Amino acid sequence: MDHQARRRQIADALLRIVDREGLEGVSLRHVAAEAGVSMGSVQHYFATKDQMMIFALIHVHERIYQRVNACLDPRSPRDLVRSAIIEMLPLDDERRTEARIALAFLARSAVAPEYAATLREGYPYHALFFAEQIRRAQQNGEAPADLVPEQEAVLLFAITQGLVNPTLIGHYTEETVIDALDRHLDRIFRAG
Repeated sequence: MDHQARRRQIADALLRIVDREGLEGVSLRHVAAEAGVSMGSVQHYFATKDQMMIFALIHVHERIYQRVNACLDPRSPRDLVRSAIIEMLPLDDERRTEARIALAFLARSAVAPEYAATLREGYPYHALFFAEQIRRAQQNGEAPADLVPEQEAVLLFAITQGLVNPTLIGHYTEETVIDALDRHLDRIFRAG
């Protein structure tokens, strides 16, 4: 079997456990049973539980990035940013699952530097993408010239993250979240 495919199979099993039980439910034995493979097979691909969990964290982020990239056809900068943010919000079953998993890993990262480092690696991509779209909008006269794209990108990412958890627990409805997002995007992407 393709080694990367087997690693992803094991990671998917681990993520299903995290979604159901949290990180506390993860053990090599449980992951092997969930994946339908032997303990030896899991240990062949991952030397430690932490190595397996970090691979699974990267794997779930790759799934999200693939989905976000799939919605990024050539459109206006505002539409691109809006589509990307909506793909990161827990507005359907798949995205709620990913948000629960991400929240579990985020909590772990507060006390586990290797998890925090893995999470930090992905953050610059969001900021870079948002800043590039704001800069593009400024060049097209679709955003005020006095905005600082890097600062606005930090705010966009913070707002996105700030909407995830309240939406995940049902505090905000989908309509409330979309309205808040659109109002903020209207502030950024308006004629310069």
